[in-house]
Amino acid sequence: MDGFLDLLTLPAVQRSAIGLLIAAVGLPIVGVFIIGLDIIAVRFAMMHVALLGIAVGLLVGVDPMLCGLLACAIAGAGVAPLARRPTGLPGAMGLLMTFAIAAALLVLSVSGVNATGAFELLWGSILATRNVDLIILGALTVVVHVLFWRWRRQLALLLFDRELALCSGVAAGPLLLALLVVVAVAIGASIRLTGALLVDALTILPALGARNLGRSLRSMVLWAIALGVAGNSIGFVVALLLDQPPGPVLVLVAGTLTLLTYLIPEGARDAIDPGHRVDRGGDPVPAGQRLWQH
Repeated sequence: MDGFLDLLTLPAVQRSAIGLLIAAVGLPIVGVFIIGLDIIAVRFAMMHVALLGIAVGLLVGVDPMLCGLLACAIAGAGVAPLARRPTGLPGAMGLLMTFAIAAALLVLSVSGVNATGAFELLWGSILATRNVDLIILGALTVVVHVLFWRWRRQLALLLFDRELALCSGVAAGPLLLALLVVVAVAIGASIRLTGALLVDALTILPALGARNLGRSLRSMVLWAIALGVAGNSIGFVVALLLDQPPGPVLVLVAGTLTLLTYLIPEGARDAIDPGHRVDRGGDPVPAGQRLWQH
């Protein structure tokens, strides 16, 4: 225990703990957006886009991770018009992923940049969190909360049915653009904390668990934050106590919490979170629609 307390006095560990707490408050909401838009594969596309930004950053001598975040933001905005195509967002993400990895490898080859160094940045490390990373995470978390709480009614319609949102007068285009940019930047920021292959622990897993517990979009977001805080806190403490890499431990803890939500009986879920089970007219609302109500 004395060794554990000594670890908590180290600046790197303190920055990591703060970063995970900030991430737990904001990034699970991004996971809710990802599930609602049905673009779980977006993380793979953004990993490749981040690699392209990192390669360009190394080439021009600018902070590679900042360039990676900028590339993610531009890519998120760029795929928004493609969402109107028949293949929708999943098709756009597949196209983006293919172009991004090809462009990244071409930049690395032509410029002579050390490819190993570029790929190493994608494996991230919580213990390598910098002050600038905390600032970026904090700003991103504020943006995510403002976006959700200010436009949650419109988001509920958009995430449930885009056509219905358009017919209801929701500015679906600009709202979708904002969502995609926030999602893309959040994925890039997550890479710095846990590495490209462990992003799910901060975004998707808490949202999946929250989908099993929440009975409205608002309650789903609150459950996602609760699961995110619990998973990050427990995982980080366990990793320090066992002297193991934090990233894999975080994923295992978050995955276990998510799995436990699948084991809760349906009746017990309703007792935990009754949610909005009837619409304004008093008629029952289908389960799928109920989830996205405000």
